[in-house]
Amino acid sequence: MAASLRNNRDFRLLWMSGLFAVLGTQMTALALPLLVLRETGSPVQAGAISTVSVTAVLITMLPGGVMADRVERRRLMRLCDLGSFCAVGALVVAVWSGHVPLPLVLLVAGAGAVIGSLYGPAAFGLMRSVVPPDDMGTATARLQARTSTARLVGPVIGGALFGLHPVLPFLAEAVGLLLSTICVALVRTRSRSEARAGSAFSKAELTAGLSFLWRLPYLRTVLLVFGLGMNFAFGALTFTALTVFSGGGRSGLGGGTVVTFISVGALTGALLAPRLRPERHTWALITATCWFCVASALAMAWVRVPLFAGLLCAACMCLSTVASIGFLSTLLTVTPGDRVGRVQSAAGFLSSLVQPFGPLAGGALLTAYGSRTTFGAIAGVLAVSAAIVTFAPSARPGSAAPEEPPAPDETRPGTEAADEADARPAPQERPVPDALSARPVPDATPAPATAGIPTDRTGAGSPRP
Repeated sequence: MAASLRNNRDFRLLWMSGLFAVLGTQMTALALPLLVLRETGSPVQAGAISTVSVTAVLITMLPGGVMADRVERRRLMRLCDLGSFCAVGALVVAVWSGHVPLPLVLLVAGAGAVIGSLYGPAAFGLMRSVVPPDDMGTATARLQARTSTARLVGPVIGGALFGLHPVLPFLAEAVGLLLSTICVALVRTRSRSEARAGSAFSKAELTAGLSFLWRLPYLRTVLLVFGLGMNFAFGALTFTALTVFSGGGRSGLGGGTVVTFISVGALTGALLAPRLRPERHTWALITATCWFCVASALAMAWVRVPLFAGLLCAACMCLSTVASIGFLSTLLTVTPGDRVGRVQSAAGFLSSLVQPFGPLAGGALLTAYGSRTTFGAIAGVLAVSAAIVTFAPSARPGSAAPEEPPAPDETRPGTEAADEADARPAPQERPVPDALSARPVPDATPAPATAGIPTDRTGAGSPRP
C-alpha cells in the first residue's frame, strides 16, 4: 500500500474487516449449493438459492442506499455484521443437527442479500470519510485485490472444508463475521449524513441516486454502456467460452481453465491499478477494454484452444478491472457526501440489472446457431459499446462537471471514545475538485461489474466492497 494508507489505521481495519467477511462468503458460496444438493439431490432447489439472492439484492439495493444515507454508517455496518452472524449461526446449528430444511436455507440466503444491500453503501460512505481523495484510487484497487484473492481461494477452501464436514465452511464464515464485527467496532471515524425531513422511502429518496447519475452525462453514458451493455455482453462471452471450451460440460479441465484465468485476470488488474493511476486515464482504459473484448470474441470464434481462450478472458478481465477502478474513484469523488449511499446503490443496481441475462442469451444463441455465430454476435454487441465510448463526447471525463458542489456532512472524531451522537461540530468536508476533468482526484460505488466489484452473493452473510 502507499505509505499514507499503511499509516491509515481506520482503512487497515476496514480492509481486514472485508477480508474476513469476503473469504467466509466465498467459502459458503460453493458450500451452500453443495449442501442443498447433498440434502435434497435436486439441482433445481440448489439453483433456487442464487435466484433468491439475486432477486433480493435487486429489490433492496435502492432502499439500502437510502438507509446508508440516513443512519450513521459505522453503526449500520456493525448491525449488518451482527445480523449476518446470527443468520449464519442459525445455519451452523441446523447443519450440525443434521436437519437442514430448504426454507431455512432460502431464508438465510435472502437475509444475507438484504443485509449486503445495506452494508455495501454504508461501507463506501465510511470509506469516503476514512480515505483522503488523493488515495482513493489506490484504496479502491486494494479493496478489489483483496476481493479477487478471496474469490480465487475461497471456493477451494470452502470445498475442502465441506469435504471434511458440511458444517465447517459455515462455521468458518461465522468466525470471519465475528472478526469483521470487531474490526468495524475499532474504527474511530464516524460518517453521518444530515438529518432530512420526509419519508425515508419516498419516490424522491429512492430515485435520488439514479437522478444524480442521469444529470451527469459522463456518469450516465459510462454506466449505460460499460455497466449495462458491456456487462451483458461480457457475461454472454464468458458463459459461451465456458460452455464451448468445456466440450459442452464434458471436460472440466477446459472450463476450469477459463474460470481460473478470469479470476487471475481480475486479481492482476487490481494489483496493477495503483501503479497505473487509472483515475487519470479512465476513458482510454474503458475504450481499450471494449475494443480488446471485441477482438477476443472474434478470436475465440476461430481458435478452439482452452488455454488461449483463458488468456484472452484474463486479459479482458484485467483491463476491465483497471478501468472500473478508475471510474469508481471518479464516481466516489464527484458524489456529494450526503448521497454516497444512494448513488452507490443506483450505480450497482444499473450494473447488476442485466447480469443474469447475459449467460441466458449466450446459451440461447449457442443452442440455436452454434459457437462461431454466437461469438460473432457477442462481438457485434461489444463493438457497438466500444464505438459509443470511443466517439460519444459524453463518454469523456472532461465533458461535464457536477451541477452542484458536495455538501459537508461527515464528522471525523479523533478518538474511539467519540460516540455516534457526538455533538461536537463537524469539520469542513474535504474540498472536492472537478473530478470529471481529465485528471480527477480519486466504487466504491460498484463500477461496471465487468470488473467484478463484489455484489454477488449465493449464500448467507453479506458481500463486502
